[in-house]
Order: sequence, then structure tokens, then C-alpha cells
Amino acid sequence: MITLNDVKNNPQVINFVKQTEEAMAVLSYTNHGFRHTNLVAERAGQIAKSIGLSGRDVELSMIAGFCHDMGNFMTRTFHHYYAALLFHQIFQHEFAPEEISVVMQAIANHDKEEMNFSHTISAVLVLADKSDVDRSRVTEKDINKIRTDIHDKVNYATTESGLKADKTKKRITLTLRIDTNFCPIMEYFEIFTERMVFCRTAAQFLGYDFGLVINKFRLL
Repeated sequence: MITLNDVKNNPQVINFVKQTEEAMAVLSYTNHGFRHTNLVAERAGQIAKSIGLSGRDVELSMIAGFCHDMGNFMTRTFHHYYAALLFHQIFQHEFAPEEISVVMQAIANHDKEEMNFSHTISAVLVLADKSDVDRSRVTEKDINKIRTDIHDKVNYATTESGLKADKTKKRITLTLRIDTNFCPIMEYFEIFTERMVFCRTAAQFLGYDFGLVINKFRLL
């Protein structure tokens, strides 16, 4: 069976993620390349394992996490569709039909335009992806430009970020540390409220509550 390691070492996948990283940097977007894909894959695997998914579903969650953004080099608007189709093009003869369809669906569903859940892996991917807020995602080097772009500003102000599932309490919690001297917490909600709603919807599909803790204060 194809593993995450196989996917990470596939030359086409490597190139698509690399091209995405370069394309997003030109647009001054936050990182959507290897830093983001590796973290989302790892986080998806942790959540999938914590909530008790099978070993294979944990692996498929990680694979979807690594490949979910690789269509951005073609177009930002429809990147989720292209990433799913690229995944099929690369791996159509290497995955069982039921596995490749689940991964394709998860990749296509991670964008807000298509966020409908019918499989646990799709929900796990949304949680792993939408919870990635962190200073290390900022590609802009000019601190003055960072201060004037609210997305860069909020990400830059976030110095710690973690996502954890508690199977006993049936709660998935995103914990952040935000430098309020650089960015007021209110500005986080100005741009990420929608993301938190997506995370809550995904958690509910899995049978969990979603929690948000910022600077040790529980807000959700």
C-alpha cells in the first residue's frame, strides 16, 4: 500500500508543492509549500490517531494533508479541485479505488466553497489545515509590510500554535499564543472567525466539540 513516505518522495508531488511555494511567495501569500503541507500532514495524523481512526485512515489523512494545496501553482481560486485531480493523475494506478476517492474528496472539500462532509478524513483535513496559524507561515520579510497586511500581521503575532483532541472529553482544542503588543486578539477574529466556524463544523461531524484557547484564556 502507498504510504505518506511514498507520496512525499514522488517527483511530481515534490515539484507541484515546490511550484506552489514559489507561486504563493510571488503573491506574498502565507506559506502553502513544504512547511505548511508537512505540518498539516502531521497534524492530520495526530488528530486521526487521537480520535481512534484505523491505521490506514490515519495514513490517508496524512497523505491528504500533504497533497491538499499542491494545485495552488495552477490557480488559487480552484486550487482544491486541481489538487484532487492532480492526485488522481499521479496515483490512479497505485491506490485502491475506494482509497483514492476518499483522499480526492478530502482534498476537494478542504476549501470553503466545497466544505461538505461525508467522510471523517475530510473533516480531519479541515481541522489540520484551518488551524495552521503561526509566525513561520509569513513569507514577507519587511516588518512594515507585515504590519499593514492583516493576514501576515495575525500570523506573525502568533508565536505558538497547537491542536489537540481529547477522546475522553470529546473535545478538539486549538491553543494559540498571540503577541498582543503586535496584534490585538480582536484582529484574529476579524479574519479567522470563518475558519473557526469551519473547524467547529468539522469537529461536530466527528462527534466532538471545538475549543479555542488564546493566551491561556478559553474563548470557545
